[in-house]
Amino acid sequence: MTGAVSPDRRRFLTAGAAVLGAAASAQLWLPATAHGAETPLPDGLFSLGVASGDPLPDGIVLWTRLAPDPLNGGGMPDRVVPVEWQLAEDHRFRKLVRRGTAQARPEYGHSVHVDVRGLRPDRTYWYRFRTSGQLSPVGRTRTAPHPYSSGGSLRMALASCQNWQHGYFTPYADMLDQDPDVVVFVGDYIYESTPSATGVRRHEGTGEPFSLTQYRNRYAQYRTDADLAAMHANAPFVVSFDDHEVDNDFAGEIPQDPDKQPHDAFVARLTAAYQAFYEHMPVRATAVPNGPHIRMYRRLEFGRLARLNVLDTRQYRSDQATSQAGAQDPSLTMLGARQKQWLLNGLQDSPARWNLIASQIMMAETDLKVGEGKLWFYDAWDGYQAERNRFLQEFKQVRNPVVLSGDRHLTMISDLKADYADPDSAVVGAEFVGTSISSNGDQDQAAFRREWDPRRPDNPHWKLLDAHRGYHLFDVRRDGIDAQVRVVDTVRQPSATPSTLAKLRVEAGRPGVEVV
Repeated sequence: MTGAVSPDRRRFLTAGAAVLGAAASAQLWLPATAHGAETPLPDGLFSLGVASGDPLPDGIVLWTRLAPDPLNGGGMPDRVVPVEWQLAEDHRFRKLVRRGTAQARPEYGHSVHVDVRGLRPDRTYWYRFRTSGQLSPVGRTRTAPHPYSSGGSLRMALASCQNWQHGYFTPYADMLDQDPDVVVFVGDYIYESTPSATGVRRHEGTGEPFSLTQYRNRYAQYRTDADLAAMHANAPFVVSFDDHEVDNDFAGEIPQDPDKQPHDAFVARLTAAYQAFYEHMPVRATAVPNGPHIRMYRRLEFGRLARLNVLDTRQYRSDQATSQAGAQDPSLTMLGARQKQWLLNGLQDSPARWNLIASQIMMAETDLKVGEGKLWFYDAWDGYQAERNRFLQEFKQVRNPVVLSGDRHLTMISDLKADYADPDSAVVGAEFVGTSISSNGDQDQAAFRREWDPRRPDNPHWKLLDAHRGYHLFDVRRDGIDAQVRVVDTVRQPSATPSTLAKLRVEAGRPGVEVV
């Protein structure tokens, strides 16, 4: 696949047939036999459920994928399948507002991405799909507030790092009960690791995924988790990827182990991984991959209350440093020149009360060495300090910057400092590193404390450190952000007991975060 995907092609892939008015009879949606003379499709077409994402004031992306045999390539015939869809103002679909037909195409894994427009801001809608006489589950979604609305509140959940083999995705059951307006997922939706006989659950296949079919199977397996499926069906997601959607700690077109993965082979792997990611995520056609490239950094507005800048910290980065001097090399980049300028522009001209940055990896410093000297984790922003420090200086002029991160499998909530080399430098923002949904499983909390508590004096900007599984929940209002660290007692069983580990507060106009 060479060259850019044309705008017309993108629209065709996303929406299929033109959106129609809401005059269609509900009789269309009675389970019926397949139309026409073509061979009927197998049962279980909607085994992977439904999802929505990237809410706009007037639009939303609706998603499904036809996969009657999800762990074996999908099980669909090699032909285009028309899929009807409906969007309504009520869960019984008596007040239809949009309907249409999208084309589930074999070259995109029979995934469906419908970019519905012309909707009303700050509204809840219900949606569903039908094909071959089969009905999908019903999904619920919500549009973003009106662009000029400045009041109200936004309930946002932050999630990341869900390793199938390390446990069930039980935190989503509690997230569903908390009813967020939007879920921000900052990476490691799947893991590329080989099947393990000792895991709580076992990865499908016989090894790591490399081909498109193998990545499709891995995503399909993750999509069958009941709690994840239910959460996708009840709130829009804003997703990005980190490393495990492709290969651990990769950087641009450089794999973790270049001696074992030649460049051409890794480019083929990137191409397969990015396409499978697109096929399984509720994202717009701007994310249709172009070979080993995918455009994922983007900006979403929630009225004048919050601007969300979603980063891509993998595709454009320099290879990781291997020394302290390397980490301070000003030529190293995490974002690439174009994305870096895009982010700076978006922070400088923002009309929003809160400027949120979804960063896959941690921005605050992590000094792993107890006592004198420093020891950094080079895969995070500590390995790209010149670029990180430029943003931290910029934050002094940005209204209420808050970074939302993942990757660490820990809750690490910090003040962002203008200069971590100077303990007395100004606090310029706050960062919430969300714990994992399941990665690292049920950790030994006493062992965690023995390892990490001695490091706290060397990291006075850390406000909260914990190793339970869960997610973070934010209630964003004009005067402040109230945050909860929601955790579960286990991910080794299909159900768990949730609780609030901690409550925190970020005050508007006062950089930093405090434990309540």
